[in-house]
Amino acid sequence: MNFDKELDAKGLNCPLPILRTKKTLNEMTSGQVLKIIATDPGSVKDFAAFAKQTGNELLSSAEAGSEYTFFIKKK
Repeated sequence: MNFDKELDAKGLNCPLPILRTKKTLNEMTSGQVLKIIATDPGSVKDFAAFAKQTGNELLSSAEAGSEYTFFIKKK
């Protein structure tokens, strides 16, 4: 999937991946896609809730071993 920016949130625990994502999305323009890589298992639920609450679109969420990859499109 194409993306405009990548955020490495590996090793960070809740709520840091979400806070970093929020900060990064604020620097992006509407329609751009952010790729996030996280290792916190709770981030799966967190990113789904974050997308719902903020109106940003969670395009995909995938798990590979202990890494979780998310693509979020800025509203």
